[in-house]
Amino acid sequence: MLRVVVESAKGLPKKTLGAPDPITTVIFREWSPGKVPQVECCMHRKVGYLTLFVCFFNRFLGSAKISLRDLASGQARSLPCKNVPLVSESGQNIGFIHPRSVSQIRVRIIEARQLPGNNIKPVVKVYVCGQTHRTRIKRGNNPFFDEVLYSSTMSTCYQPICSIRTLVFGLVLIGNVEVLSHCVMRKWLLLNDPDDSSSGAKGYLKVSLFVVGTGDDPPVEKRESNDDQDDIESNLLLPAGVTLRWATLSLKVFRAEDIPQMDDAFVQNLKEIFGGEANKKNLVDPFLEASFAGRKLCTQIIETNANPEWNEVLNLQVKFPSMCERVKLTVFDWDRLTGNDAIGTTYLNLANIASSGGEVEGNSGESEVGFLPVFGPCYINLYGSPREFTGFPDPYEDLNFGKGEGVAYRGRILVELSTKLEGKADKAVDKIHSDDVLVVQKYQRRRKYCLCAVFHSASMIQEPGEPIQFEVSIGNYGNKLDTTCKPLASTTQYSCAIFDGNHYYYLPWANTKPVVVVTSYWEDISHRLDSVNIILYITHRLQSNLEEFKTAILAKVSDNQLAEVWLKLLNQLIEDLESFPTPELEGHSNLTTLDIQIKKLRDRALTSIKDGARRMREEAGEIRDTLSDLESWVEKLKMLAEEPQSSMPDVIIWMLRGEKRVACSRIPAHQILYSTFSEQACGQHCGKTQTVYLQYPMDKNKGLKVPVQIRVNMWLGLSAHEKKFNSYSEGTFSVFAELYENQAQVFGKWGTTGLVGRHKFSDVTGKLKLKKEYFIPPRGWEWESEWFIDPEKALLTEADAGHTEFMDEVFQNETRFPGGDWKPASEPFTDVNGEKSRNPAEFDCPPGWIWEDEWTVDINRAVDDQGWEYGVTIPPDDKPRSWVPAEKMYHVHRRRRLIRPRKRSKVPGGAAVEVSTGWEFSSLIGWKFHRKERSSDTFRRRRWRRKMAPEGRLGAAAIFQLEGALGIDTEEKEKDSKGDVTKLFGANTPTVSCSFDRSYMYHLRVYVHQARNMTSMDKDSFSDPYAHVSFLHVSKTTEKLRATLNPTWDQTLIFNDVEIYGDPQKIAYHPPNVVLEFYDSDQVGKDEMLGRSICTPLVKLNSGVDQTPKLLWHPIIQKGKLAGEALVAAELILINKSGDSDLPLVPPKRAENLYMVPQGIRPVVQLTAVEHFSNRERENALLTGRNVGQNQAHLLSPVLLPKEEMYTPPIVLKVIDHRPFGRKPVVGQCTISSLEQFRCDPYVITAEGAMSSKMALMMASPHKHVSITMEEKRPLLEAQEKETVDWWSKFYVSLGDQEKCGPYLKKGYDTLKIYDCELEDVPEFKGLTDFCDTFKLQRGKNDNGDDDPTVVGEFKGSFKVYPLPDDPGVAPPPRQFRELPDSGPQECLVRIYVVRGMDLQPKDNNGSCDPYIKISLGKNTIDDRDHYLPYTLNPVFGRMFEMTCFLPQDKDLKISVYDYDLLTRDEKVGETVIDLENRFLSRYNSYCGLPQSYCISGINQWRDQLKPSQILENLARLKGLSKPRTEDNGNSLTFNGKEYTLAQFGKGLENNKEIHQHLGPPYERLCLHVLRTQALVPEHVETRTLYSTFQPNLSQGQLQMWVDVFPKSLGLPGPPFDITPRKPKKYFLRAVIWNTTDVTLDETSITGERMSDIYVKGWMPGMEEDKQKTDVHYRSLDGDGNFNWRLVFGFDYLPAEQLCLVSKKERFWSLDKTEFRIPPKLIVQIWDNDKFSLDDYLGTVELDLRNLVAPAKTPEKCSLDMMDNVEIGPPKTEQNKSLFAQQSVRGWWPCSIEQDGKKVLGGKVEMTLEIVSEVDADERPAGKGRDEPNMNPKLDLPNRPETSFFWFTNPCKTMKFIVWRRFKWVFIGLIILIILVLFIAILLYSLPNYISMKIVKPLS
Repeated sequence: MLRVVVESAKGLPKKTLGAPDPITTVIFREWSPGKVPQVECCMHRKVGYLTLFVCFFNRFLGSAKISLRDLASGQARSLPCKNVPLVSESGQNIGFIHPRSVSQIRVRIIEARQLPGNNIKPVVKVYVCGQTHRTRIKRGNNPFFDEVLYSSTMSTCYQPICSIRTLVFGLVLIGNVEVLSHCVMRKWLLLNDPDDSSSGAKGYLKVSLFVVGTGDDPPVEKRESNDDQDDIESNLLLPAGVTLRWATLSLKVFRAEDIPQMDDAFVQNLKEIFGGEANKKNLVDPFLEASFAGRKLCTQIIETNANPEWNEVLNLQVKFPSMCERVKLTVFDWDRLTGNDAIGTTYLNLANIASSGGEVEGNSGESEVGFLPVFGPCYINLYGSPREFTGFPDPYEDLNFGKGEGVAYRGRILVELSTKLEGKADKAVDKIHSDDVLVVQKYQRRRKYCLCAVFHSASMIQEPGEPIQFEVSIGNYGNKLDTTCKPLASTTQYSCAIFDGNHYYYLPWANTKPVVVVTSYWEDISHRLDSVNIILYITHRLQSNLEEFKTAILAKVSDNQLAEVWLKLLNQLIEDLESFPTPELEGHSNLTTLDIQIKKLRDRALTSIKDGARRMREEAGEIRDTLSDLESWVEKLKMLAEEPQSSMPDVIIWMLRGEKRVACSRIPAHQILYSTFSEQACGQHCGKTQTVYLQYPMDKNKGLKVPVQIRVNMWLGLSAHEKKFNSYSEGTFSVFAELYENQAQVFGKWGTTGLVGRHKFSDVTGKLKLKKEYFIPPRGWEWESEWFIDPEKALLTEADAGHTEFMDEVFQNETRFPGGDWKPASEPFTDVNGEKSRNPAEFDCPPGWIWEDEWTVDINRAVDDQGWEYGVTIPPDDKPRSWVPAEKMYHVHRRRRLIRPRKRSKVPGGAAVEVSTGWEFSSLIGWKFHRKERSSDTFRRRRWRRKMAPEGRLGAAAIFQLEGALGIDTEEKEKDSKGDVTKLFGANTPTVSCSFDRSYMYHLRVYVHQARNMTSMDKDSFSDPYAHVSFLHVSKTTEKLRATLNPTWDQTLIFNDVEIYGDPQKIAYHPPNVVLEFYDSDQVGKDEMLGRSICTPLVKLNSGVDQTPKLLWHPIIQKGKLAGEALVAAELILINKSGDSDLPLVPPKRAENLYMVPQGIRPVVQLTAVEHFSNRERENALLTGRNVGQNQAHLLSPVLLPKEEMYTPPIVLKVIDHRPFGRKPVVGQCTISSLEQFRCDPYVITAEGAMSSKMALMMASPHKHVSITMEEKRPLLEAQEKETVDWWSKFYVSLGDQEKCGPYLKKGYDTLKIYDCELEDVPEFKGLTDFCDTFKLQRGKNDNGDDDPTVVGEFKGSFKVYPLPDDPGVAPPPRQFRELPDSGPQECLVRIYVVRGMDLQPKDNNGSCDPYIKISLGKNTIDDRDHYLPYTLNPVFGRMFEMTCFLPQDKDLKISVYDYDLLTRDEKVGETVIDLENRFLSRYNSYCGLPQSYCISGINQWRDQLKPSQILENLARLKGLSKPRTEDNGNSLTFNGKEYTLAQFGKGLENNKEIHQHLGPPYERLCLHVLRTQALVPEHVETRTLYSTFQPNLSQGQLQMWVDVFPKSLGLPGPPFDITPRKPKKYFLRAVIWNTTDVTLDETSITGERMSDIYVKGWMPGMEEDKQKTDVHYRSLDGDGNFNWRLVFGFDYLPAEQLCLVSKKERFWSLDKTEFRIPPKLIVQIWDNDKFSLDDYLGTVELDLRNLVAPAKTPEKCSLDMMDNVEIGPPKTEQNKSLFAQQSVRGWWPCSIEQDGKKVLGGKVEMTLEIVSEVDADERPAGKGRDEPNMNPKLDLPNRPETSFFWFTNPCKTMKFIVWRRFKWVFIGLIILIILVLFIAILLYSLPNYISMKIVKPLS
């Protein structure tokens, strides 16, 4: 399956109207799935490349190609591609596509502790790379989560910040996890409030965090046994806000210089037109942007200023120490309308400008003090794309953003950096104080520097073309297209390339070498660069000695010789470190703080290396072991040599073709800088000739082709020291002024009238008008002679220059009107381009050549039988663009090619024939000139020169006074505008050359012996390699070999009479390199390059020296990567003046002009036997669907192999298919590089040597039915045992998890070995390839022409290599492969035990997975879909599968884990593949692991087919030993000369007979113990990583499992293990709430009393839906409550694991229940009941049932202190703390509530807690509350006071207890008062009546 994820595209071309709406189409072969971003399609047999098409509506925009080479070959499982170029139809690069590479962040939230708050519901949210994940909601202050959250993130995520927020209390911010192996394992995070960093801790969170990249295996979490009592403090990761200190990086930005033009000159041109002042120099509006750790600050914008002064300080607020490593500084050009353009980017690397203080090892006693980031004041140089401004888009714009190595200097900025801890700056951007600006003046003092470069040779040019010129610049100085600096002699003269007679072109400078002189002004930083050069000098000497040491180890020299080399290395290192100290800093005015700190750091480090070397010299034991230390010292020295404050720009060498910049090279200034401090302080190349390989800018092919190889001698020094240059210079320097006289031919006469666009006198380009009389020598120089004619030989190159054979050609042209007769054309003879040429009769044979034939018509082209080709002229062209070979009526033009071959009669004499007049001719005004006038010529020119000499200055140093132009036409100057004058000003500089009066002749021999491991370029899995060997201006080619990746040329290439100018001593010190470029020869198409190798020749100045070059392996580099190795040597011998030099004897010839490598240099060989046993070859069924062969072969080949291992050629395996019609194509090939592993002593029998497989023994022994006696002694006992002991007990014991294994260990049973990797990866089993190795077969390039080796299958076999006697009379040694396995297929029974999965990749949207197992073996498949496990990433499968197969056909067992989906297709999580053949044949008995003891019953019953005694006998035969002998009734045994007894093997098994009744007979047990000493595979569980085709190389989880393989021919194996997962037991927790006391009185009654309506609520975590509560104790006035109420909680419990198993649906729509394992806890809370508002929470207590807090017997003893001592988690020792052990407990527990951040007592509760099993619950039932059956114990109604009632339902009681009690006297008083009032009222009412009655007395 191939999946392509197209993420983004950038740089697409703009549309005329609106923005583009691009879509992407992916085509793979002929597939086109359309517009979906994720594409899935089948991978075809021949995998090529993937093409992505980007379209705008239906219009094609561009396409991008991605090679699938590594993906298809199996070398990579995924292919990260960055910025794949998007190419338009015309082949132009129009943008980029960026497919993503995926890494994965896994965060495991384990648990939280001590979260603040009351009755909280915490949830954890994780924010990572813009994605948010959250856990389930839990309850309580110590929640247990144990959830894994996944995030797939792009590799483009710049700084993945993982922020973990526990709502609502705190947040922790984890920056880039730069921990070992990208993980944080089971660490506690301190939570704090993000808004208030001073608020302190808000609890703790335990997490594991992994960042898993492509190809990484996630680390295994090891759960410590005392995990629950772990030390939070020692495992605490403090968050950013708590530990990291705030720091302010103050970046002072003073000024910038030499900023290039960035804006168009349109406005300036308009100004000029209207007579204004134009300022083109300052067409740039710069500002600086500094960014660090995501923060950015910018300076102000200074408009139109190329040298801006900002004088601003940028204060970057960062947390320190920071994970971000560098401060990025980019200078931008501000644009009003368009986006800002980057001018250049540079970085301040904190590692170089700060120190933590721990860099230096060693016990110096003094504490190492580091320093905070500090820098400058110092200039930093900017590099990027070439400076020349054009209005077109810059193709190298990316270089200005710091992507890739810049190719040109683009200015410099003066900055200073300092760091302050704590405290914040007032302003982010502020002005610098004027005093600071003045202080920095002293750092800007300039000194004059002189740079001279002498070009000795330019060779390996790939093709001829326009003349070539080299430019050398440092900063702006010397850039010939820059107008801001004085013109300097910074360019060489133009030269045309000449063919070297073989393959390359070179510049024919002969004895006159071009010289370049540049003067420049920079700060004097010699105190920095001297130190750098001294350290580099020491490093280079150490490196060369180290190479010698490595070669000696590789060549396996004797110990004495090795010790000699090693001692020389150490002595020289110690001597160098003592002799060459770094310079002192006193006395330098421009010192910075960083200078002083770096000086201290370097001195300490150099001292520690010196002390380490001394210690090593005295104490080292094994010399070879010191190699890693020596290599680390080299790395350390290289780091010390890095100078952050190097303000001197690099020297840049540009190669120009015509006016176009083609290739460049940057040379750091310190490498060529002269120093007066010491010789070692001079640069390593100062005044020495070095070889430089130029590179194309932003080379997509990464140096596949070299544009040119130059040898250049450079010297850079202060002008004050320029006289010192004289001692370095060679040859005679001469300086000339030059100009060209131009003429054109008009009507047969030469004159100046026809010069269109040219001047009568001009420079070499013809563009600059010059006059002899205006030439003025520079100051300090004078004319030495008059003007004279001097033709430039280097430009007069004929087409045949350098060739030994040449073909002259001319085209004959005819025209006609359509249908008319053919007549000669107006230009009857032209060249191939249609330009005018000569009549064939005018061609003369040049001197030194002879004609080979007459003029003939070339008919070997697309022409008719007379050689004509026909075409139609389409205006405005006057010649046809295309030609066809057949004539049609409408054709009006035809031509044919006339050719005449010639060849050299003698070797050319070098110098051209002088022409007296000095004219050179051309048919057109251009670059191509020739010496002899031809009839077609229309233009001619000649060079005038005039020599200059210095006034009174002697020596070569005089050339440094050449500054300024020599002269231009002043009349022109007046007419022209000012801007153009500056352009002309820089053009005409003097030419400097260095002439050598004599040359030396050398004789070169290059010994090309062989190469190995080359790249396959052809479809047949091979290449046809040959090499071009180049040395300076000569080259030769080796013979071409057919179809090999390990060619042996055995060829000596002899170069006679190589002419080299210069001192032979200097040549010997720095010899030119021999360059070998390897090509694959193709009959059709262009030869493809295989790589390049460089070899330094051994120079012999005296041919009598008895020194022979040694063949050494040199790396072959292709596109910057290793593409093989070449065994090469070379020697360069100086030939005496007399010429009768005694050169070495000519090597023997193998053919005409083919010399072999001579004796003494070629490797010494001896007769060697290569024994080869092949089990089978098998092609990958995916790709061919066919097995190539299965029969074994056993071959013995006597060959001559080198004695030295380093010269041994590789073994090449070819698998050839015999097809119909005699075709025998190579199906695949494999190269085995090293034979070391296959070498053996033929007279020593080893287990590998015998090579008897298990099958050979089985075939030999008769088939007996094996019976295993199973005695059924105590079936009842076993049934009881099964309850407490099972296979899982053994598994957990082996894991070290003692709690889950019950009494297993006490019974003395076996344990097994658990490997945390695949069995093949266990080192002691050597990949299970001991019987035969597996080699991948590869096929080369495919039909699409991609260099794409594809894995097509595998080869299984083995080799033995041993020497044979030279004397034929001596008998050969015995064969190594004697007993070989039967080659027929074997039917086997395979048992696959899948124990559990770990950390599976989630496949569902809810972040979980429903995994099940699918197994395929051969054509059989088992699908276990019915047994899927819902909602889990760590499934416990516990499944055993049995299958049959035939080996070796069905060797691959594939175990896949799928995710079950109800509606959609099941997704594959991952798979793992096991090679059963290797398991079956390995001598480590990996088919069935050996247990610790031989049991005939029980859970560890023997399961192999053979008894231990039979296996031991087979092993003895395999090793060629006698059979084991037994004595003493099988209690002792003799094997391999040793005697073994049962007593030797520990455990005292004999005494355990009664306990351990399952053991078998003693003899078998003893045999098993002996077998376990033979390094065989034990009984085990292996951990296999799952991989997916969608996210290859990224682990999708792990599977713990093992496999048993039994051949059916040996009968039935023992019974399989039962690994069914454990089932939980049903338990009930009965909690009787008796009483409460001291409960907080939360309310005030209407009568003013404090009271609470108390009730108690309880639940078990994970079972919140089963919350239960008591009835309410109303109106508790004293905090006491009486309940007598039973809470009953049923739960499933795993006793072995001490965890509750909770199954529940997470959401109401979930299909399946999710299983959780949760610690058994009880949470009890006290509440205050309110009818008309929310109930009030009064307190809680959380009890862990595994580790119960002992209750207090009385409420007085019950306090919060008893809860502080509790350890959360299961107890480790005291079983009685567990409620499961105690079963019942009664007492008082305190409940707490949080007030003002502190815990206070909220009440006490008296409870009885009882754990009851399901059986006991049936026997002793009890109801909830006080419901029936109310028993065990019976609960009576609570004895509550009369005052406890609810007022609403008890009005009488309310009156009695609330109203009467409180207000009875008020009531009595009221009643009396009412009676009195009534009495008075009645009195008043009746009184008048009574009185009147008294008065009237009516009755009387």
